[in-house]
Amino acid sequence: MTTVAMKPPVPAAGRVPKKKSSPGGGIGRYLLIRFLLIFPTIFILVSMVFWLMRTTGDPITAALGGKLGPDQLAVLIHEAGYDRPIIIQYFEYLGQVFTGNFGTTISTNRPVSEVLLTYGSATAELVFYALIVAFIVGIPLGMVAAYWRDKAPDAFLRVFAILCYATPVFFAGLLLKLVFAVWLKALPVAGRATVGSELQMQFLPDKTGIYLIDAIKTGDPAVLGDVLLHAVLPALALGLLTAGVFLRLVRTNVIGTLGTDYVNAARSRGVNEFRLVSKHAYRPALIPIITVIGLQVALLLGGAVLTETTFEWKGLGFMLIEFIKARDFVAVQGIVALLAVIVALSNFIVDIIAALIDPRVRY
Repeated sequence: MTTVAMKPPVPAAGRVPKKKSSPGGGIGRYLLIRFLLIFPTIFILVSMVFWLMRTTGDPITAALGGKLGPDQLAVLIHEAGYDRPIIIQYFEYLGQVFTGNFGTTISTNRPVSEVLLTYGSATAELVFYALIVAFIVGIPLGMVAAYWRDKAPDAFLRVFAILCYATPVFFAGLLLKLVFAVWLKALPVAGRATVGSELQMQFLPDKTGIYLIDAIKTGDPAVLGDVLLHAVLPALALGLLTAGVFLRLVRTNVIGTLGTDYVNAARSRGVNEFRLVSKHAYRPALIPIITVIGLQVALLLGGAVLTETTFEWKGLGFMLIEFIKARDFVAVQGIVALLAVIVALSNFIVDIIAALIDPRVRY
């Protein structure tokens, strides 16, 4: 009996076998695309801000019209270059923005970049506190709601979540001030710190503008406690807005994870329901939370405008309202453009984290 040697299969003419793409290439391509999308996003947002602001005319007339005579207005408009064609002003504005020059405020005659640096740290600190509140409240309560699914605690928490993200943030802030500052007199009603604490932080040689860090640098526990007490009510008002979203997401995803095969296998081995929720179904349910953080940052920045105004928390949101009142559209353009950049970068960072922890996130 003769043995016939089998020849390897010959690929069809003109057809080249495809190589399997490596996971590293997939994530690299995904992150590259997400990074490149930042630039058109920022370009579109900055352009929209410019054209919407100019629908009311030039910034000089908007801010000082009625306060100065026509001849004085004409001189200022010419000196600022607002009498040139609008398309030239647009391209000049784009060039300034992409070099970090946002112009000079009309009402206070300060560089807009200086305003952004001075008050941006306060807004960043408030958003940080609000995210902590959202995580502390939303994630554990979402797990509790999933554990007591379709029972009284679950129904109560679902109503609580709806109230959190449906209640206007300024109304929540006023209620918190009424209860904890006016009735109970337990927390400060407004501001970031008392005058004494601000003076101590003001004389620090390397102050950051973030009161939490500056209070720690003073080495005085009383200053740190004062700063934290002032942050409680603003953080609650803004953080509960996002906590409601997190609660619903965690509840839904934990319930979905509890029905998977590996959880059913653990249940068949006698693992109790509490351990299934807290150990087996907990981590997979956090992936959607990470993916929506970028969107929530945009929501928090929008809510910070009303929160800072309600609590006189002097950040970008507070100053944005002040500049709108003064009709200082140069400052408004700069603040809104910076917020657009922050939102775009936040979404990119979230995309990186999501791609690293979830292998399904690929192009």
